[in-house]
Amino acid sequence: MDKIVIIPTYNEKENIEAIITAVMNLPNNFHVLIVDDGSPDGTADIVKSISPKFFGKLFLEERKGKLGLGTAYIHGFKWALKNNYSYIFEMDADFSHNPTDLLRLYTACTNGAAVAVGSRYINGGAVENWPTNRILLSKGASLYTRIITFMPIKDPTAGFVCYSAKVLNTINLENISFVGYAFQIEMKFAAWKLGFKIIEVPITFKDRKLGASKMNKGIIKEGIFGVLKLKWQSFAKSYRKRTYKNMVEVNTTTAENMATKTM
Repeated sequence: MDKIVIIPTYNEKENIEAIITAVMNLPNNFHVLIVDDGSPDGTADIVKSISPKFFGKLFLEERKGKLGLGTAYIHGFKWALKNNYSYIFEMDADFSHNPTDLLRLYTACTNGAAVAVGSRYINGGAVENWPTNRILLSKGASLYTRIITFMPIKDPTAGFVCYSAKVLNTINLENISFVGYAFQIEMKFAAWKLGFKIIEVPITFKDRKLGASKMNKGIIKEGIFGVLKLKWQSFAKSYRKRTYKNMVEVNTTTAENMATKTM
C-alpha cells in the first residue's frame, strides 16, 4: 500500500460522496480514510453506503463528538502508519483543495521532498472566492508565523499536505498539542526543526460552495498564542527533543541546510 488521503469530517453530507469519488477516479490508486467526528448530519452513513463501491480503498474511522481537526489528523496518521502506507495526505472535504493536485504533491514527495505543502502564497499559487477579510487574516497569519518562528515556509497554515511515512514515524505525535488550525503550523514546524526537506507546490485554493466553515475565534486565538509557544519551546532547546520519537538524536544536518525549496 502506497498512498492514502485523510479527510476529517464534521457535517459534510453535501460534499462527502463527491470528494471521495473525485479522489478515487484519479490515477495512481489513492486510498481514502474518512475520520468523522460524530457528524449529526449523517456524513458517516453516506460513507458507509458507498463503501462497497470502493471496497478495500475507502475506510471510515468514527469518533464520538467534535474533537478537533488536529486530533482527527493524528488519529488518521496513526491508522495510516499502522497499515503501512508510505505517503499520507491531508485534504479538506469541501473541494477547497482540488483533488487533482494530489498528483502534484505526490510527485514532489517521490522526487525528494519529505513534506509537500500545497501552497497558496508562492509564485503560481492563488485564492479564489474568499472575502477580503479572510484573505487578509490568512496572509497575516502566515507572515506572523514566519516572523516569529523563522520557518521558511510561505504558507505555514496550509492544510493540503503530503507527508512521507518517515516524517510521521519520526515526529512524536503524542506531543503535538494543538487541535485547531495551529496544528498545521505545529506539524510543519516539527518537521522543519527535525531537518526534513519541505517543498511548497503552488495550488489554487477555492472557498467552499456547500456546507459551513469551521473557523471560529477560538481557532484564531490558538494560532496566535500557539506560534509564540512554539518559538519559546524552540528557544528553550526542548522542542527537538520533545517532538522526536524515542528522543534519539537526529541527523546532524541542520534545518537551515534542508530549508524549504519552492517549485
